[in-house]
Amino acid sequence: MQGDWCFVAGTTGADPVTRTFPDSVLDQARNALATIRRVLEAEGFSLSDVVRANYVITDPSYVEAIIPALSETFGEIRPAAMMVVAGLVNPAMKIEIEVTALRG
Repeated sequence: MQGDWCFVAGTTGADPVTRTFPDSVLDQARNALATIRRVLEAEGFSLSDVVRANYVITDPSYVEAIIPALSETFGEIRPAAMMVVAGLVNPAMKIEIEVTALRG
């Protein structure tokens, strides 16, 4: 956090209890977004404060698969976004998400 800004570093989709990665990219996206929500709220921000989201997926076919998680999380919130297809450091990881939020 820096003043009215909150920068949430790349967050992957490990299950918060087992610390394992679900096979489903949708489940990984939901886990990552839930973690991001908790971090934002712990710092006094909300999802409605998110102004930028960056997504890294490991397969282009995952774009369609993660849309339900993005819709559930952001609804009418429309942060500027970028999605990149790239490898991640652990082969079990299918998605990584980072966000920037601005309070106010």
